[in-house]
Amino acid sequence: MRKNRKQGNGWLRLPFWLTYVFLYVPIAVVVLMSFNRNKSPYAWGGFSLRWYGQLLENEKIREGLINTLIVAFGSTVLSTVLGTLLAVGLARYNKSRMLDALSTMPALLPDLVLAIGLLIFYAAVKMTLGLHSVLIAHTVFGMAFVTAVVRARLNHADTSMEEASRDLGATPVTTFMRITLPTLAPGILAGALLAFTLSIDEFVIAFFTAAPTQPTLPIVIYSMVRFGVTPEINALATLLLAVSFTVVIAAQRMTKLTEALS
Repeated sequence: MRKNRKQGNGWLRLPFWLTYVFLYVPIAVVVLMSFNRNKSPYAWGGFSLRWYGQLLENEKIREGLINTLIVAFGSTVLSTVLGTLLAVGLARYNKSRMLDALSTMPALLPDLVLAIGLLIFYAAVKMTLGLHSVLIAHTVFGMAFVTAVVRARLNHADTSMEEASRDLGATPVTTFMRITLPTLAPGILAGALLAFTLSIDEFVIAFFTAAPTQPTLPIVIYSMVRFGVTPEINALATLLLAVSFTVVIAAQRMTKLTEALS
């Protein structure tokens, strides 16, 4: 009887493992082929790091990387500040289900819809496209993710310290800076890391809101892939995967720390 149950459970696990294989084997192949000595991305010719060195010599990749980092750091700072203030305002001063829904709407909307809406808005206000337009666009959806993460921390935070601070005569600004902000620090950092990761990897919104002369790195990768996958693309994808993986793990650790402190 137990053997039959174990066999049944084994068959139930099969779709689970097949899903993992389907998702991660192509990624593993890209990482492996980034160390391929052969110029062909489909035939293994030995281990080599030559393609990682050639990435630095590619002017388009360097330019795209610089543009991406400018947008990512700028939008992360703005998203973190605005998202934190919005979360505190919704949780402490203006509780409204409608405003809560509107604050997370950019994160729920399809990227294509948000990109077209932003492009129409830029055209209506006669704003020229460039890194500033991409930065604003990434701030819009990044702020929604930061707000959601910080709100999750606020929902479990103890308000007795804030009430005691106000009772002792502290101003709202002093209470926020000395009590609320340190309490929210793990959640704020997790939201900032999430916004940074999303900005680095984002393509659709940047494609619609960037100027042709100032492409971000995902746009550069797209233009290169159109003519075939090269070992340089594999190396670049591996580096982006490593950065994204590291940042996501750090964000998860911050989220767990937030839950532990609550």
